Amino acid sequence: MTDVLGYRALFGVLGPSTNTVVQPDFDDLRPVGVTNHYSRIVVQDADAISDETFFAGTMEISQNTVEAVKGVKTCGPDYLVMGMSAVTFYGGAEGGQKWKENIEEVAELKLSIGSESLALALEAYGGIKKVAFLSPYYPVANKEVRNYLSDYGFETVRDHCLQCPSWTAIAKVPERKLIEVLKDLDGDDVDALIQVGTNLSMIRLAAAAERWLDKPVVAINTATYWHALRANGIDDKIAGFGKLLEHH
Repeated sequence: MTDVLGYRALFGVLGPSTNTVVQPDFDDLRPVGVTNHYSRIVVQDADAISDETFFAGTMEISQNTVEAVKGVKTCGPDYLVMGMSAVTFYGGAEGGQKWKENIEEVAELKLSIGSESLALALEAYGGIKKVAFLSPYYPVANKEVRNYLSDYGFETVRDHCLQCPSWTAIAKVPERKLIEVLKDLDGDDVDALIQVGTNLSMIRLAAAAERWLDKPVVAINTATYWHALRANGIDDKIAGFGKLLEHH
């Protein structure tokens, strides 16, 4: 017997309790027969006023992830999807892989993480060597993103950190600001633009930006959900959220 709504796959989604974007974003991206079951990683709304406090806040999320895994496991998911990205970049490709494997071992399930999903999404587009990215992070985390991308062979030409003052503030960044940053990051020396930080909702803006910038623009929530679908053999082409889900 199969679940009457999630008859193709039940996804256990892990995200910080302060994140208000991942849950609705992933629900907008899901095809019929796939259901998302959000498990909150309980954390306080950190005051991220420096590199040090930002890093400490992300590590609190990382340390509390296992409890969220235990919670969502009780609904019998088929697969896990990580709705928080910062720590998945820490330590480059090797560090991200170790973090992923640790969660998979605890959960006894496979997991999609933002860092790897982004890299594989860029590879799926093909021909991408130089990138620029924006984040809600502080410089300490942007450095980790640059290092991670480098491990996959992507050169970061430019990056921008919004330095949001708290976790909940990330979801309050106006779309107009994000458009301005995308335009500032773009240039003839950039093959693709990337957005990291799962509490920034850019699944629709990135798709629109692909049209007016005429190059790949990859939102991390789109990339992560795309990876989860494809890892489970679900090849539906989903319109309205960019070429990644429409063509790859």
